[in-house]
Amino acid sequence: MKTKTIPALACLLLLGWGATACHRGSDAKANVTLQDFGPAPIVLNIDDHTLANPNFRLALWTGSKLQVALMSIPVGGEIGLEDHPDTDQFLRIEDGQARVMMGDTKDSLTFVRTAKKDFAIFVPAGKWHNLINTGDKPLKLYSIYAPVEHPRGTVHKTFEEAEAAEAENHHTLK
Repeated sequence: MKTKTIPALACLLLLGWGATACHRGSDAKANVTLQDFGPAPIVLNIDDHTLANPNFRLALWTGSKLQVALMSIPVGGEIGLEDHPDTDQFLRIEDGQARVMMGDTKDSLTFVRTAKKDFAIFVPAGKWHNLINTGDKPLKLYSIYAPVEHPRGTVHKTFEEAEAAEAENHHTLK
């Protein structure tokens, strides 16, 4: 009985210091459904969904003016150099680390920073950007686009699949 009491007490102490990991049991990911829930109202644990996502990109919620996409970037992988002329973007890293690069042109990425778990990245519309996973595990993040950037229900299992879909569908979103 004492072996169960000590971890519970440790979690209570950690929660007092702002930790959030103690509430996750071994079955926390079993309750995660990875699909596009929009535009219906929903409340979910974004951390659990982001960490459970094995796909390069998955639209989690698509509304008429905003979209949330989950991403999992493999070790050494990248989001890919891109710009969104009319879309502001917010990214939050839930696990891993990355090199963040931005610039006014694709040939001049003069803004370079390191970001890791719990960091937020703000990308203004029209800014060229890329994130490269510099860690030793998949980079898990979510991205908020305003307005919507990808078709409702988007699932790209790999970077290559995402690139092919972007080339085919990009003109329909702008």
